[in-house]
Amino acid sequence: MADCIFCMIANKEIPSKLVYEDDKIICFHDLEPQAPVHVLIVPKKHIASLDDVTAEDQELLGYIMIKVKDIAKQLELENGYRLVNNCGEDGFQTVKHIHFHLLGKRKMTWPPG
Repeated sequence: MADCIFCMIANKEIPSKLVYEDDKIICFHDLEPQAPVHVLIVPKKHIASLDDVTAEDQELLGYIMIKVKDIAKQLELENGYRLVNNCGEDGFQTVKHIHFHLLGKRKMTWPPG
C-alpha cells in the first residue's frame, strides 16, 4: 500500500534500524521504545489489522509466530519477553498494518501499562 509507513520500510523507501529480514517479514527497532529491547515484527504483505486476517493469511501468521523465538534469541532475550499486537483504535493500533511488538531486557509488569 503506497501510503503505509510499514510498507515503505519493507520496500526500503524509509530507513530503519533492521534486526531481521526475509522474503515474508521485516523486523526493526521501534522509534519510541517501551523497553530496553523493543522491536516490531511486520509482515511484508499489507494486512491492516487482526480484524482483516483471512484464512489465506494463516500460514503467514504461523510463520511469524515461529520466527519470534529466533528473533528473541538473536536479541538475547533469554530471560523472557512480551509479544503484543494492538488492534483497532481502542487497542491503540497507530499504524494500520498488522505488526507485533517484541519487548524485553526488563521485568514486565501485569497488568500491562
